[in-house]
Amino acid sequence: MADLSGFWNVYVMGLIAFGLLFCLVVLVTNLKASGDGKLQGHVWDETLQEYNNPLPQWWMYLFWFTVIFAVGYLAIFPGFGTFNQQRGAFREYTDEIAKANAKYEPLFQKYQETDLLTLASDANANATGKRLFGTYCAQCHGSLGEGGAPNAGFPNLTDNDWLYGGDPATIKASIAAGRRGSMTPFGQVLNSEQIEDVADYVRSLSNLTPASDRTDKGQAVFAAQCAVCHGPDGRGAASMGASFAALGAPNLTDTVWLYGSDRETIIKGITQGRNAGPGSLTNEMPAWQDFLGEGKVHVLAAYVYSLSKK
Repeated sequence: MADLSGFWNVYVMGLIAFGLLFCLVVLVTNLKASGDGKLQGHVWDETLQEYNNPLPQWWMYLFWFTVIFAVGYLAIFPGFGTFNQQRGAFREYTDEIAKANAKYEPLFQKYQETDLLTLASDANANATGKRLFGTYCAQCHGSLGEGGAPNAGFPNLTDNDWLYGGDPATIKASIAAGRRGSMTPFGQVLNSEQIEDVADYVRSLSNLTPASDRTDKGQAVFAAQCAVCHGPDGRGAASMGASFAALGAPNLTDTVWLYGSDRETIIKGITQGRNAGPGSLTNEMPAWQDFLGEGKVHVLAAYVYSLSKK
C-alpha cells in the first residue's frame, strides 16, 4: 500500500466505500426475483432472441460472497487508505526496511561525514553509489549514466554539460530536491512565422542551418522572447551567473540536445513548451531525499560527480 496522506487518503477511502455501498444497494434491491420470463422482442442473427429472466440464485450468492470477501480483505490487509497499514505485506515491507537501515545506516553515516570531492575518489563508496544508481536512476539515465533513449529528455551524466551546474553540491541538491525545468509555450504569443524564424535561428547557433533572412528575423524574436532565460548569446542560464543557473535553461550553442535538434522538434518545443501543461512534453527529475535519506543521496551525488570526471 502506498504512503497516502491528506486528500489522497480520503479520496481512496471514499472511492472504496462508495464502490462497496453501491454493490450492496444493487444486491439488496434485487433480493426478490424479477422478470416475467417473456421474450423481449429483440432478435439477433435472424433467430437469436432474449428472455426477461431473473439472475440465478447461485449467481447472486457469488456477488454476496464477493462483497463479504472484499470487506474481510480490507479488515485484514491494508487497502482502505491508511487504515490497517501495520499488518500484512506492508508490515513485512516496513520490517525489512527497518532491518536494512539498521544494518547499513552506520556505513552511510560514515560516508555522509566525508566531503563529496573526497568521496568521489573512494572506490568502495563509488561501488555502493553504482548499485544505488542502478536501482533508482538507471531507468532514466541509462545503466552507465550515458542518458536514456535518444531525445527523450534524460540527460547524459558522463559529459560536462550541466543544466544547473556540475559541482558536487548542485548535483546533490538536484538528487535530493528533484528538478522540473519548464519551457514557456509560445504558441499563443508568437505567430507561426515568428516561431519558424526563431527555430531556424536557434538551429543556426549550433551551425545546423546557414544564416539566412529567416534566421536574421529569428534573432530579433530570440532577443525579445528567449534571451531572458537562455542568455543574449544563447549559451544558457548558467552562462549568466549562479543566480540564473537555477532556471535550467540549456545552452543552445553546443551539440547537446535533450529532445532532438531537427527543425520540427524545435518548432514543437517552442510552440507547446516543456513541462508547461497539456500538449507539452512533461519530464521531471523526482526528489529522492525523503525516500532514500541523506546518507544515500550523499553517496549517489559523489558517484554521479565521478561519472563526469573520468
